[in-house]
Amino acid sequence: PTTPPMAHEPMLLLAVTEFVANSAAFTYFTAGALRRIISSDMVPRRFPLQLSTKSMGIFSPQLQELYPDQPMELHLWARQQPLLSCHADALHGTLLGSAEAFVVLPNATRAPAFLLNIDANVTGKPTITRNRLGGTVRLTGMDPLPALSRAQGLPVPQVKRLETLLKFSLWLFGVPRANSKCCPRAVP
Repeated sequence: PTTPPMAHEPMLLLAVTEFVANSAAFTYFTAGALRRIISSDMVPRRFPLQLSTKSMGIFSPQLQELYPDQPMELHLWARQQPLLSCHADALHGTLLGSAEAFVVLPNATRAPAFLLNIDANVTGKPTITRNRLGGTVRLTGMDPLPALSRAQGLPVPQVKRLETLLKFSLWLFGVPRANSKCCPRAVP
């Protein structure tokens, strides 16, 4: 425990403990809020890699052969509660997640394609600019574990290529989205 500084002028003091951060992580995890489904129509059309069997054929050529030019979905979820630790300069977190890809068939059923477990480390830093309180999030490490094929006759996708795609996607979409949620807000 630390003693808060004595205020000689008006100030805002914000303190976050690991208990508070991990309690929030536990609550989000238990409530199922750390789940996301990304469908092919959510990917911008101008993005070079679409969520379809045609595009994913780079990682698993047999996927395009079994399901020619079909849309796909990506189901993301936390496998375990995120682990957070507070340091003087930032909040550090370890996220243990999974990504499962499905082919969306013409009759709207889903055929499993592959499952990939992903462990990521992130750092969140609070920022104060003029009279605005905000923060930034940075991906400090990502470690995909070996992929598992989920469909009979479908080989395991190439993990190194998937890792490159995931890092690029997180850099392009995930981190900016997290940072937009942390955008500076006016301090009253």
